[in-house]
Amino acid sequence: MAVEQDREARTRRITFCGGRFIPAKCSAIAFRRAAGVCSVFSGAMNLPNQLTLSRIPLMFVIVWLMFETWLGAASLAFWLFIAGAVSDWLDGHIARRRGLTTNFGKLMDALADKIMVLGIMVAMVDRRYHPIPLAFVLITLCREFLISGMRMVAASKGVVVAADGGGKTKTVTQLIAIGCLLATPMVENDWAYFLRQDLSGLTATLRSIGLAGFVLGTFFAVWSGGRYILQYKDVVFNEADR
Repeated sequence: MAVEQDREARTRRITFCGGRFIPAKCSAIAFRRAAGVCSVFSGAMNLPNQLTLSRIPLMFVIVWLMFETWLGAASLAFWLFIAGAVSDWLDGHIARRRGLTTNFGKLMDALADKIMVLGIMVAMVDRRYHPIPLAFVLITLCREFLISGMRMVAASKGVVVAADGGGKTKTVTQLIAIGCLLATPMVENDWAYFLRQDLSGLTATLRSIGLAGFVLGTFFAVWSGGRYILQYKDVVFNEADR
């Protein structure tokens, strides 16, 4: 009887998991850790962060539509881009209003902006679609990779580098420029077809505004990047790393 009771007690203390037997206490600890990870993940995936991450797949859809020739593709690409640009403001507004601001959101907001803007910029380098200077795209890419690297180094030291006013100005300028350049084929192809009018003047104006905004956005990219480096150089390039 004593032997059977001891066997039952040991059985209760052992759980089968992952193809092997482990102590029930360890199983409970693993379960609590997994539940904690799920709780953190569900907390990070609030509405503002979902809006932020939605801009990443949206970029692929916009780029695909940019190179489609069927009627309405240019208009759909333009309005999807507007939706993505509005979400850039809406996610931060909801996060601040509902108290849902997180370090994940701060980091991913800047990263999602980069992915959407840079993805469309690279697609626009194709001169058959839009005459975008390649040099400006490369300058912007270098700036974004440099600042992203600084953010990762700072994050490894417990410092979150959130987007500041200069970075937001750069992003807004780039969004306006891209919006005008996306509107160019919409007016030239879709509007001209439905209105049965020559809209070449409006098309030329939108293209000029887009190119000017693109140049200005490149300037703000370099300027704001220099500000980030000066502001966080002591965090990224401190004595302990030398």
